[in-house]
Amino acid sequence: MTSEPRTRDPEAKRTRLLEASLREFAEVGLAGARVERIARRAKISPGLVYSFYAGKQELFDGVFDEVVHRTVSEVPIDADDLPEYAARLHDANLAHPEVVRFLTWYQRERGAAAQRDTVTESMREKVRTIAAAQERGILTGEFSAEQVLALVLTIATMWVQQSEDVTALVPPAAQRQTIKDAVARLTAPQDVSP
Repeated sequence: MTSEPRTRDPEAKRTRLLEASLREFAEVGLAGARVERIARRAKISPGLVYSFYAGKQELFDGVFDEVVHRTVSEVPIDADDLPEYAARLHDANLAHPEVVRFLTWYQRERGAAAQRDTVTESMREKVRTIAAAQERGILTGEFSAEQVLALVLTIATMWVQQSEDVTALVPPAAQRQTIKDAVARLTAPQDVSP
């Protein structure tokens, strides 16, 4: 086992803390997580955890905010190509199953309180982007921008919501293509010619 070099860099320690917390919360949720275990995973002292976050619940929310920020920056919306955007979200879910598990725990344990400012602003920006594409005639006007976003997000995550028995029936490349095809059909502008 290799040990990481000691550093006085607080941002590096905070990053390790968030990564360790993501793994812990993805495995056992908020109720099952232990600050001591998280600190050990992050290779920091339990006391240092409290210098970054007031407690386990604030840390849980901090991980959520970081996941949202990372997803928005790594998979930015492209309203001109929503099928590919949905496919890239799917790719991110496959590459980071711990994020999917964490988000499931977050929704379960936070419920209605799960709507945080980071998500609200991210969703508003996506809706504005989709609405602008609808105004340019690139996307369907049959659904509101909010409905289009909900459809795209649901389709992008449909395979991670299924059991392994179901996902095993469709190879990953076909899963990705199914997502692209479904989003393309749902968001294509209607042909209004006679």
